Amino acid sequence: MDASVHHDGLDQGLSLTAIRSVLEPLVRLAVARGVRHAQFDAMVKELYVAAARDAHPGVPLHRSVSRVSITTGLPRREVTRLGLAASATPALRKSPANFLFARWLTDPRFSEDGRPILRLPRVGPHPSFQSLAESVSRDVKPRTHLEELVRLGLARWDEPTDVVELLKQKFVPSSDERQMFEFLGENVGDHLSAAVANVLTQPPPFLEQAMFADELSPQSLERIRPLATQQWSQIVQALVPMLRSLIVEDREAGRVRDQRLRLGMYVYAAPMPSAPPDEGAPDLAADPPASDLTNDKIRRSTE
Repeated sequence: MDASVHHDGLDQGLSLTAIRSVLEPLVRLAVARGVRHAQFDAMVKELYVAAARDAHPGVPLHRSVSRVSITTGLPRREVTRLGLAASATPALRKSPANFLFARWLTDPRFSEDGRPILRLPRVGPHPSFQSLAESVSRDVKPRTHLEELVRLGLARWDEPTDVVELLKQKFVPSSDERQMFEFLGENVGDHLSAAVANVLTQPPPFLEQAMFADELSPQSLERIRPLATQQWSQIVQALVPMLRSLIVEDREAGRVRDQRLRLGMYVYAAPMPSAPPDEGAPDLAADPPASDLTNDKIRRSTE
């Protein structure tokens, strides 16, 4: 569909409602971290220009400014300025520690019997921590990689034996600010990209579902959290060996390996917009059974 086509009011209203819901927590983050409106606004304008250019891939460069201006509503001079600014802005790079940790967990070359080798000699030929680090980047010294993993509590270096040991098999940063913000951008960004693709494409190309329930107590939420964590662990145990096998299969078959995958799960809880019924409220037994996921108390989104 041509991005310059004007959609009807109902479609734009639905879009704006969804966009507002998505932007609300982002603006809350911006306010909490001191990001000024002018900075946020400039970034949004750059993204508008980039998205509009992507929407018109076949338009010659000398015509793209006019087309982007029409699509975004921004003046031509502003489009030109923002286009140059965006091209000069370096993309955010994922930290080498994330790459290295993920490779240690998933690369079959550093696995035995489908499981990652938890202890690697620090230096030496493959398999070693040195060979692992150099497979991620030769611009960063293996010692620097090691110090970062140790700092994050993901690995330890046993100096007497000169062995590096993997301490965790999942990366959930709790105190390192850089890692927390990387996770926020990457995980939420990919989740939102899947949801947007499902809205814009028919049939929806991605699995993107969630379950919603209200009228729960804080005590009930404490019972849900460990079960959700257990379910995620089971997903990881089932999929990681399969992904390792597919990596080997693709490499050996000589296939083009240009695709990435992110599969996630999230849990969020917050107070309801209005207070739940008090003790004197009518009995809810007349409602449909709780196992019916279409009732008013529990709902599940569709793909």
